[in-house]
Amino acid sequence: MLALVTEPAVPHSTRVDDVPEPIEDGVLLRVLEVGVCGTDREISEGLFGVPAHGASLVLGHESLAIVERDGHGFSKGDLVTATVRRSCHHCIACEEGAPDSCLTGDYSERGITRLDGFARELVVEDPEQLIPIPAGLGRLGVLAEPTSICERAIRHALTIGGRQPWQLERALVVGAGAVGMISTYLLRLAGIDVWTASLEPSSDLATASGARYVSTKETPLAELRKETDGFDLVISAVPDAQVMADSLGLLRRSGVACLLGIDGRPQAVSIDGPVLGLDAILENRVLFGSVNAHRQDWLAAVASLDRARERWPEALEAFVGLRVPLDRFAEAFAYRGVKATLVLQD
Repeated sequence: MLALVTEPAVPHSTRVDDVPEPIEDGVLLRVLEVGVCGTDREISEGLFGVPAHGASLVLGHESLAIVERDGHGFSKGDLVTATVRRSCHHCIACEEGAPDSCLTGDYSERGITRLDGFARELVVEDPEQLIPIPAGLGRLGVLAEPTSICERAIRHALTIGGRQPWQLERALVVGAGAVGMISTYLLRLAGIDVWTASLEPSSDLATASGARYVSTKETPLAELRKETDGFDLVISAVPDAQVMADSLGLLRRSGVACLLGIDGRPQAVSIDGPVLGLDAILENRVLFGSVNAHRQDWLAAVASLDRARERWPEALEAFVGLRVPLDRFAEAFAYRGVKATLVLQD
């Protein structure tokens, strides 16, 4: 069967190749569609990833699939997605069912680290890792994985903010890619006033949700902070460490900033001394990072996507701006809209 295969640490080794059909025990899935994100691009460029066996890795961690036969509590024809990170089996977090918070780093991840992904025609999956997708959500179920990342980030931000009397009223989302846009919609579903900021001159998707869009080319973030008097929550969803550091200065009293972008470039970043040494302390500000998602976040993600589909059906459909077959993966990797996907089954 066909799969999208790469050799981690070997730049531009990604290709469509034949791989054996799965023979493991579990739920047999026919993959319909996989989403593409920056992680896939980095693995393809040789910057990230760990082979599953030998030197190769099947890519794809954002999945939408259909159950091929009855069993394990699932019926043929059920739409499902599946979690990405799997337990290391020897830390307290994983023992308590929270591999998203693994303390050893010995976890495996579908399509990323030591475990083949979903960009192949058939997959056998552990039923405990499957997340049902409502039939009404349909192909938009492919957004479940990035939405779970955003759900976890917001859940953790609320937990941190709630350590003391606090109210989330005003949020800033920096970045208009998939994670930034989904975060915007989740916050708008919760009735939060949201500003979404990015380099682009405009964003119909952001404004369709009722968010206020800000082009950082016209209004720098520092100027936006002065105009608004700061934010209760900042979600930084851009691959820029300097922007991440600047998030701390965009907060108002008791504000929480969450970092969701990844930037591993060797570099020095700067931060104003009083922001770190004075404001962060006297105003109880918090800066934290978040990655991956717990099963509860996956379930919340699917429920939120379904609510968003009902509220903003046309906008949500527009999140996926490019759908191409597996052999056109280079186009999907080059796409810079909100989301591109690879279609394995119509």
